[in-house]
Amino acid sequence: MTVRAGREFLAIPGPTTMPDEVLRAMHRPALDIYSEQMIGMTDSLLRDLSKLFATKGRSYIYIANGHGAWEATLSNVLSRGDKVLVLESGRFAIGWGQAAAGMGVEVEVLKGDWRRAIRPAEVEARLRQDKDRTIKAILAVQVDTASGAYNDIEAIGKAIKAAGHPALFMVDAVASLGCMPFEMDAWGIDVAMSGSQKGLMAPPGLGFVAANDRAREVHKTAGLRTPYWDWTAREGSEHYQKYAGTAPVHLLFALRQAIDMLFEEKLDNVFLRHRLLAEAVRRAVAVWAEGQVLGFNVAEPHERSNTVTTVVMSNGHDPMALQRYCKEKCGVVLGVGIGELSGQAFRIAHMGHVNAPMILGTLGVIEVGLNALDIPHGRGGTEAAIGWLGESVTA
Repeated sequence: MTVRAGREFLAIPGPTTMPDEVLRAMHRPALDIYSEQMIGMTDSLLRDLSKLFATKGRSYIYIANGHGAWEATLSNVLSRGDKVLVLESGRFAIGWGQAAAGMGVEVEVLKGDWRRAIRPAEVEARLRQDKDRTIKAILAVQVDTASGAYNDIEAIGKAIKAAGHPALFMVDAVASLGCMPFEMDAWGIDVAMSGSQKGLMAPPGLGFVAANDRAREVHKTAGLRTPYWDWTAREGSEHYQKYAGTAPVHLLFALRQAIDMLFEEKLDNVFLRHRLLAEAVRRAVAVWAEGQVLGFNVAEPHERSNTVTTVVMSNGHDPMALQRYCKEKCGVVLGVGIGELSGQAFRIAHMGHVNAPMILGTLGVIEVGLNALDIPHGRGGTEAAIGWLGESVTA
């Protein structure tokens, strides 16, 4: 017996649920890729991506997922044998570093912890030790979707500046752009990257990179440059080269619609919506944790992200059983634990096209699953989320 029917709901941290308006935007014939309409759409998207990154620098669009955008950032500013410092707070900065290593870059990991955010003081101390300035770039993520950690990128930027180190500061905003404040120029970020399938509410398949003047100056002597990723090739007047080939027309239709929706809502309101809904999830998890089985992966409340909450499960209980129940019986797909948290956690995404009924429905289904599977938990988690929203979303 199940209570699922109709559209399956994705509560995973990417790809996220796409709005109907975005789906409809793609349901049209392709454009002439040499037309003024096509050129105008590209110009508008590049301009608006720079607004989302909050930079006066240049933005680039790649037909790639986030892993491709990682490679785009690295190949444009580094040479074989250069050294990068990876700031660990979960799986994804480590993955970015692994990509760099595969490209012939020396990688040092500033050891962190999957249960906490990056410590800016540790970054500053390590950079002060680098007297010979061998570190050419620093890699960090704003939100790690595996651990659920939120890193204070502004504070890390200040730590780099305090150390007086010339390394490029490079930030992965895949799980934060369009959901949380991101101020590339104000925070001292030289290169940023993101993807289409999370907060930007579009299909997977587009990667975005933004680079400031300092990064573009370093780019001139980068030895890892290759034709597809190369910024210089994409900066020319020939529109065809902005995609290094045929434009991904229908993905661009989707992205144009999604960004229009974000700007119509206004970014401050988007950020507030994410903060309120994330706290609703946290209120529910805090109550469930009273049963001594469930708990937050990230220990400090202020280091928990507003886009994904990673919930650990202990005392011999299997998070995969809960994930299967929610999916197969109720039609809600939770994120599974990955990396070091494989088999130990599940993840609740609250990013992109989300609202109160989506979040409260997800929490209610999780609570149904906890009851059905006899997993010990504090009672009233969903009610706590409802109470929080009732207090916070005033009439």
